[in-house]
Amino acid sequence: MLSQPLRGSEERSMFRWPRAVFMASLPAGGLVTSGFRLALTGTPGTGKSTVARILSERGYTVISVESLAREHECLGEVDPADGARSVDLDMLHDSLAPGWSSPPEHPLIIDGHLSHHLPSDAVAVLRCSPDVLEARLASRGYSAEKIQANYEWELLGGAWNERERGSAWIEFDTTDSDVVSVVKSLSQWISDGFKPASPGSVIDWVARMEE
Repeated sequence: MLSQPLRGSEERSMFRWPRAVFMASLPAGGLVTSGFRLALTGTPGTGKSTVARILSERGYTVISVESLAREHECLGEVDPADGARSVDLDMLHDSLAPGWSSPPEHPLIIDGHLSHHLPSDAVAVLRCSPDVLEARLASRGYSAEKIQANYEWELLGGAWNERERGSAWIEFDTTDSDVVSVVKSLSQWISDGFKPASPGSVIDWVARMEE
């Protein structure tokens, strides 16, 4: 069984599969003519916060999973072992359901490694070579245990292992790509109506290591 990725000080999941699956407010691959919700997910260290910051500077509304959990009182107690706060996704799921069943007035980016569990019209997964990711997390001061957990999570596919049908999904490799290029590609995907609705193939780090 895959474990959830661990973060340093923001959020850790008390994850249980939702009791009901959200319906996206837009059809996958449909023309984007109004507001939408896009989940920006990926293993910690893949560049989500940086991409989210640039999108915010370009006019998008960005909100973090932690902020949503705090707003809806779905944050657990601080774990004295690592300073992380858990997020009750079942409770957050149920709290968001009534208001998130229709498109928002303006585009909304949901930032966080748990964001793909929340209702969205599209999901963008940021990926990074596990070896490079390991170095990034070490530079942040992550413990050896957390580095190993996140290394393994990314190595084995990360968020793709929890994909649910209904929303468009895409991934971007941030290993060697500069963040501006990633934002440009993501913006183009949004402009194209989230097409393609799924990549032809998904990055397989294990296969690449065996080459």
